[in-house]
Amino acid sequence: MSEAGVIHDIGYQRYTGPRLGRGAAFGALYQHGLRAAFGLGRSAKAKIFPWLVISVMLLVAVILAAIRSQTGQNLVDYFEYDDSMSWLIIFFVAILAPELVSRDLRSGTLPLYFSRPLRAVDYVAAKVAATVTALWLLMGVPQLIMFLGAAFTTKDGAKGVWNEFLDLLPGWGYSLLWAALFAAIGLLVASLTGKRAFAAGGIVAVFLMTTPVVGVLSVLPSSTTNHLAFLASPMTLIQGVGVWLRDNHETIDLGRFGPIYGIEAVCLITACLLLLLARYRKVASL
Repeated sequence: MSEAGVIHDIGYQRYTGPRLGRGAAFGALYQHGLRAAFGLGRSAKAKIFPWLVISVMLLVAVILAAIRSQTGQNLVDYFEYDDSMSWLIIFFVAILAPELVSRDLRSGTLPLYFSRPLRAVDYVAAKVAATVTALWLLMGVPQLIMFLGAAFTTKDGAKGVWNEFLDLLPGWGYSLLWAALFAAIGLLVASLTGKRAFAAGGIVAVFLMTTPVVGVLSVLPSSTTNHLAFLASPMTLIQGVGVWLRDNHETIDLGRFGPIYGIEAVCLITACLLLLLARYRKVASL
């Protein structure tokens, strides 16, 4: 007596809908990364740290706006606000970057991503864009609150509001520079390991290890070394760019080397992004 096989129709069908391609894949990765930055769609535990940082930064902005509206004194301008919040930004990046890239490395989902039209450059661009957007919002929204506090209490009417807006725009540009540099460094470090704790520690270590170097170089007897000392750390590098752009040497004395700070900032961002792309092209080829 022979046994015959039976084929069961369980309803599997071929996909006949539109194939959206690389653009849709990029958009989906970008949207997912931006939501993950603020803990949206994740557990309550995952929302605690990002919203704690956001709350602190918003609270500081509200206090500054209230003081200015009551006393007329501008204790901290838009550039100085970013500088004063630098350590909170670092910790935010240290949590965000591993969440966006280390998780994919550890779970082994990258081969699945790259088996589709999505390319390594698309993946990197989406992650960088999501990180930059999240960091810019982290700084830009509090700056907007500071602007509103000043605009609604100005005594110069429309002219005062317009002048304040002209001060806000460079501040937003400065925030974008902060976001671009910190996103490039944070994602590069996080892409080297699939363990989020190690990635977060590595990101913080990059800034912790470079900051004392600035302190040592700034007290050496050579004035040229003192002026160039702030190139040694990403945080003071960005502050130096801000000082150069505003030609305000009250906090940091750059001497005649201001353009070098701008050049190094551009080169550092470019180098980190190229290394990040090379990292994922290597992963995609495996």
